[in-house]
Amino acid sequence: MLNTEQHRDPVTGPDGPETDDIGPDLRTDAHGPQRRCIVTGEVCSKDQLIRFVLAPDSTVTPDLLNKLPGRGLYVKADRSVLERAVAKRVFAKAARQSVIVPDGLVPLLERLLTRRCTDTLSRARRAGEAVTGFEKCAGLLRSGRVELYLAATDAGQDGVDKLTRLASDSHALVAMTREEMGEAFGKEEAVHVVVAQGGLAQALLRDCERLKGVRVNFDVAEKGSAEMEGKQA
Repeated sequence: MLNTEQHRDPVTGPDGPETDDIGPDLRTDAHGPQRRCIVTGEVCSKDQLIRFVLAPDSTVTPDLLNKLPGRGLYVKADRSVLERAVAKRVFAKAARQSVIVPDGLVPLLERLLTRRCTDTLSRARRAGEAVTGFEKCAGLLRSGRVELYLAATDAGQDGVDKLTRLASDSHALVAMTREEMGEAFGKEEAVHVVVAQGGLAQALLRDCERLKGVRVNFDVAEKGSAEMEGKQA
């Protein structure tokens, strides 16, 4: 069943109503363009947000490429924040009109992000920029040419610890399952993946970070994930 929302009050922050134009509440810093989350009011890098637009029939539609026409409604890539956006009818408030929120919008977003991550990793593999397997990953990490190390959500702690130490100069992240990473390599599973420096690795990093925020029950490999994030501090 579709959820039709109607509200006429604008969402405002300290600097006024949300807008899709660069202004006092929409800044650009050294990390790129920023936008305000319509739920929390936080001003974040666009890489930390999910952009939504209204389709011609007023359906709330994810725009992961930030290219669809229309006024952007930005929500932090955090499952609890996204669920609040739906439950509290924030899309209608921000758009100042009736909107249609599809049932299962947040799970749909997770599936879309998962597909983007798998497809980008597959492209990196075909370009010779991604490897899987503990020894291959360790070898590429020692070369110093790595942008990203990905460990499966249920990867063994010992292997994660060893590769995380080698990835001290790279981004390290737990975001995808072994089956999802394996699909990108034409395998049943892949536990450890390393991606060389370049545009594909940067795109994969952005989407994996958003996917991690959107995922539910993300408590698997929590210890390894926390240690890996600590390496980036």
